[in-house]
Amino acid sequence: MQLEGKNGIILGVANKYSIAWSIAKAAAEAGARLVLNYQNERTEQGVKKLLAAEMPKADCFACDLTSDEEIERFFGEAAGRLGGKLDFLVHSLAFAKREDLSGRFTDTSRGGFALAMDVSVFSLVAAARRALPLMQAAGGGSIMTLSYYGAEKVVKNYNVMGVAKAALEASVRYLAADLGPEGVRVNAISAGPIKTMAARGISGFGEILGVVAERAPLRRNVDVNEVGQTAVFLASDGARGITGETLYVDAGFNIMGV
Repeated sequence: MQLEGKNGIILGVANKYSIAWSIAKAAAEAGARLVLNYQNERTEQGVKKLLAAEMPKADCFACDLTSDEEIERFFGEAAGRLGGKLDFLVHSLAFAKREDLSGRFTDTSRGGFALAMDVSVFSLVAAARRALPLMQAAGGGSIMTLSYYGAEKVVKNYNVMGVAKAALEASVRYLAADLGPEGVRVNAISAGPIKTMAARGISGFGEILGVVAERAPLRRNVDVNEVGQTAVFLASDGARGITGETLYVDAGFNIMGV
């Protein structure tokens, strides 16, 4: 599970509590050379402060993944810093309007549905397309994204995000089939509920944490660092035979029935 000599891009670091940051720290500790993004001026200083304090050798550039022009520019800048080669890409971003994460899924607006799909799903496709030539130059690579159990089962108030995560997992399979001949693997990590800033926007999130801790085989919730270590595994040569999969890091909760 060492990443010495490997280049990685981490998309979606928002703050020190985010899953993407935990993955970035684990990858850096394993020896990877990293480039991160920040979405806009509002998040720029926070990401740069994290890097300066804990990861001074990493680079970061602006990239709003809803803009094809910014994606193109970001990957061009990243390629320059990484010598034109990319070994792994982590996609860890999702968004839905707060009002769509409570109440009835039936009441989701057309605009809210489109926004959740664009940010949470199409951004993976767009990033994978731009990462491909850099991975071809490296002789192959690993792409991973973050999902959740609400993609396959109804989770109260997860609503449109559950539908988006289902589309995300389907996209992983189609991308894996497309990019496999190029030596590129594509997988999803389905993490259990974790206290991130984004998760707090889901109505009743504390109740979800309690149910998982009570019913999961390990009788606890997962730690964000456990997700980081799983991402390092998927980026490593040890996972070179795994693609198109959704790996659960949820203390076993997904295996339980009624």
